[in-house]
Formats: sequence, structure tokens, C-alpha cells
Amino acid sequence: MMEKPEIPQKVPIVEDVKAGTYFWCACGRSTNQPFCDGSHNGTSFTPERVEIEEDKKVAWCTCKHTGNQPFCDGSHKKI
Repeated sequence: MMEKPEIPQKVPIVEDVKAGTYFWCACGRSTNQPFCDGSHNGTSFTPERVEIEEDKKVAWCTCKHTGNQPFCDGSHKKI
């Protein structure tokens, strides 16, 4: 059986981010949402490496059910 991610919250985290590399939490266990803090250890989850090419505003998914990982696609409205 496939593990399901935890749902830390049902609304995205919208923020201005700088260009760079980020590791998005896919398991939902991180206490540093939306980013990985290693809490996935011992699960089947791995963080999603994200390359942001330029400074911009993003909506990070925190329900962990998006079809557009790691960004919000509105899936939280159906949970």
C-alpha cells in the first residue's frame, strides 16, 4: 500500500522567493513547511528538488495533493 502524505494545511504558502535551489517537503511531516527538514526519513517519501530560475512569487502546495508539485493547483479545495 502506498503511503499518503500528511496535510499540514489546506491553503498554499504564497511568498516571494529568490532564485536558487529549494527542497519541497513531499511527506507533509516537516516542521519547516513548505520545505524539507528531513522528517521523511523512514518513509517512502523524498523531497522534491526545485530550481527557481528568477526571483518571483510562488504558491507552494502544503496540502501535498497537487498535480503540479511543488506548486499549488487548487487541489486543496477538493480535500
